[in-house]
Amino acid sequence: MSLLHQIAITKINNVGPVSAKSIIAHLGSPEALWSASAADLVAIPQIAQITAQQILSDRDDALSRAEIELKFIEKNKVSTLYYLNDDYPRRLKYFDQSPVMLYYQGSANLNPQRTIGIVGTRKPSEYGVIQCEKIVEGLKTYGVSIISGLAYGIDTTSHRKSVETGQETIGVLGHGLNMVYPATNRKLSQKMVNHGGLLTEFGHDSKPDRENFPLRNRIIAALSDAVIIVESALRGGSIITATFADAYNKDVFAVPGRVNDEMSTGPNKLIKSHKAHMIESAKDIAYIMRWDEISNQPIQAQLFVELSDREQSIVDYIRSHKELPIDSLQHLMQIPAS
Repeated sequence: MSLLHQIAITKINNVGPVSAKSIIAHLGSPEALWSASAADLVAIPQIAQITAQQILSDRDDALSRAEIELKFIEKNKVSTLYYLNDDYPRRLKYFDQSPVMLYYQGSANLNPQRTIGIVGTRKPSEYGVIQCEKIVEGLKTYGVSIISGLAYGIDTTSHRKSVETGQETIGVLGHGLNMVYPATNRKLSQKMVNHGGLLTEFGHDSKPDRENFPLRNRIIAALSDAVIIVESALRGGSIITATFADAYNKDVFAVPGRVNDEMSTGPNKLIKSHKAHMIESAKDIAYIMRWDEISNQPIQAQLFVELSDREQSIVDYIRSHKELPIDSLQHLMQIPAS
């Protein structure tokens, strides 16, 4: 498949991940879109007549935009991760809303044994910073990769402490790789490329627009085996991430705070409403995730054949979804629609 066309299909206006995957599944490849007719497109579920016309009018410009993106990728040694390729993160691969293309700079394994997402307020208290650092340091014992969003506050604290303790950490960005936001995290981001990585679904020239951050938050939730909330108001990005995690059948943890602190209201409410486990340390997380129990189990002789990364991704997806529509199964097995 052509990398140029894989990128270009993500550049077409008003075509999101679900529609793009449906197009690819029905036409057989991204390249086929550039020779498809309006009749071909409207035969695809989710593609209305007006959408088909928009695609036809924008696809050549999208290809030009993809050529610019490709030049940036080659110049800056950016890795591209296409959703049907084996190197695409398996935790993310089979969510319906997962990006068709990801852009990555870094050295970390995107399929580690254990991942934890840590999110919270951009204006943490001293208590919040201390608790975050303590949890990150404690998670090192369990070989956990830390996922966060490189924002001010708790995100920055979790990444910085991970780098200090030699843990891999992934920053999921709400903008392109030609910038760092906030700019004060430039040095930290450079260290993260060597001790983890930077991951985004957005093209290199994408700005940190407000609407990008909920999209970023869904990736944090999907990449994480569980998500920790350290200080948050009742509303905001952290609560959105927790909501995504819950929808993805991931565990949510929350650090409790003082009842009269605004930035404790979010975690405390999650705990009170039984939407999050209350935790005080990394040991609490390990207990709920059963890591110690799993680590202490004796090594068993092989009973079942080992699964490939792709096969394991399919098993993970089926386990995390109560229902499996036929279109999703086609994407899962890479079967073109007839």
